[in-house]
Amino acid sequence: MKRILIVFSFIALACMINAAGATTSTVSVMNPQDAAALVYVSGYDLTPGVFYPDETGTLTVHVTNAANASVAVSQPDLIDPHVNIINKGAYATSTLIGPGATADYNFIIRADGPDGTYLPLFTVSTNAYGTSAMHSQIKLKIDSTDVRASVSMKPNTFSLEKTDTVNVSVVNPRLGDISDVLIVASSPGSDISPSEEYVESIPAGASVKVPFDITPHQQSDVSFNVSFRNGDNVHTTTVVLPLNIGVDKSAAIPVINNVALVSNDGSYTMTGEVGNAGITDAQGMIISVSAPVQPVGPYPDYAVGSLASNDFTRFTLTFTSTDLSVVPVQVQWKDSQGTTQSSTITLDLHTLAGSSPNGIRSSTAGGFGSFYPVIAGIIIVLAGIILSLKRKWITMKLKKQ
Repeated sequence: MKRILIVFSFIALACMINAAGATTSTVSVMNPQDAAALVYVSGYDLTPGVFYPDETGTLTVHVTNAANASVAVSQPDLIDPHVNIINKGAYATSTLIGPGATADYNFIIRADGPDGTYLPLFTVSTNAYGTSAMHSQIKLKIDSTDVRASVSMKPNTFSLEKTDTVNVSVVNPRLGDISDVLIVASSPGSDISPSEEYVESIPAGASVKVPFDITPHQQSDVSFNVSFRNGDNVHTTTVVLPLNIGVDKSAAIPVINNVALVSNDGSYTMTGEVGNAGITDAQGMIISVSAPVQPVGPYPDYAVGSLASNDFTRFTLTFTSTDLSVVPVQVQWKDSQGTTQSSTITLDLHTLAGSSPNGIRSSTAGGFGSFYPVIAGIIIVLAGIILSLKRKWITMKLKKQ
């Protein structure tokens, strides 16, 4: 009866200790057996919170002495066929727990069972004569569900030298949290920013999305290596993104129309209209000519500025060339992400003399050739005067006859 009263007193004291958050108060006892009855498991910590099958972790069991006398305990053990203690010989000697003190038993364990919840039994014996071992159940979960990674919000096609954004989604469908999530991106033919991203933790049943900017320079795959910790155990998974290189359907599309050409002492002045047939705006557009054509002043290039979708504007370029059948006109602009895009349009301007069906015209400024129209006019006027005088002479002769 006395032992029962002591146990009830111990339970009440434990409740008060837990409520107050203190461990200094003790229960007065008269013999070692009563002191041994006041030893109890005050808590435990399990890392990881949920094990993978065959995974190693740490179990720390807190054993508290609520008596006002020291108690010696020994033979701590964890009993379950699916939980193996790796450091079983770490507590071969007795441990003396002082009044109001707590002893921690750290077990390195391996979870060998299939998925499920297990209740291994922690047991420890006191050295007091006639006392029984103390038992307490530990709740341990094993879950083989793996963390998943995927690429979301990606374009159907990627364009060379154009930056697109993708999201790497990491989903934790497990019953426990994971930590130290590191996503490392790599590709032999693309620039990726950032090259890696860190997430401190992902709670059970939660997910994160991490954006990456990809600028491909050639056809290649992008790999995202995802590593994380379950407790102290490192796990990895990899997701591969094949880059389908193609035409960007949303890009600006420059077109050139209504071209006119004027020759000026060996150089040429070309005017025309540049339009945007794409569905996105072109920012900072610049038009220039490239080899074999040589740009010269006063318009070696022409800054258009922003050109909205379905809009057009006029431009002027000056250059020299020995072959007007190949005149490459280069159009450069920036997309919405600031990436420089370019397109080269090759024009055939070899029909310089006179008018052409393409609307290209030619004129010569300076030199003797500039007097040809004047001479032709004078000849026409003189011919008219001669014809007029001849007509008058014939009329006068007829009147005399």
